[in-house]
Amino acid sequence: MPAEFIKIYPQNPDERRILQVVNCLRDGGLVIYPTDTVYGLGCDIYNARAVERIARIKGIKPQKNDFSFICYDLSHISDFARVENAAFKIMKRVLPGPYTFILEATSNVPKLLNTNKKTVGIRVPDNLIPRLIVKQLGNPIVTTSIKDDDEVIEYSTDPELIYEKFQHQVDMVVDGGYGGNVASTIVKADSGNFEIVREGLGDVSVFL
Repeated sequence: MPAEFIKIYPQNPDERRILQVVNCLRDGGLVIYPTDTVYGLGCDIYNARAVERIARIKGIKPQKNDFSFICYDLSHISDFARVENAAFKIMKRVLPGPYTFILEATSNVPKLLNTNKKTVGIRVPDNLIPRLIVKQLGNPIVTTSIKDDDEVIEYSTDPELIYEKFQHQVDMVVDGGYGGNVASTIVKADSGNFEIVREGLGDVSVFL
């Protein structure tokens, strides 16, 4: 059965549509959704089977995943990661925004996501759709970028083309308009210092 394809407007997300996505996630579904950078593929962080399905789609072993997850806001982050004062000040300035912060994980991070690592990647995107999904769900969702096989375009930006490609692998695709094709900036901030792991859409000058 092909995935559901639903339209949600990022400026004014329809609560009933958000609830549809949340119900899909609660049932163990995989959802493709927009962020403030590229489209993401995700599931409920507490559903091990769904996390394993994502790993299969990405062609990796679940234990080797480097998935990040989306939180609603800064207060949500402290449940899953230890944030030092220097990092907190910067994060308060730049979030919501196009950054993934690598932080020291707490014991609340599910084992399958934490694997053998002591860190976790966390995002608060500047897009109401994923943030409201997380808020309504009551806990974070996994996020991993939708990549394209095209040699020129690394990330798919058209939700209809994304649906065409993934409709038999996921349970729902959210059309939130055209996505970007530059991923988030990844910043390691687990030791009081900032290390730019990958320069993406987010401005790195705030960390220098």
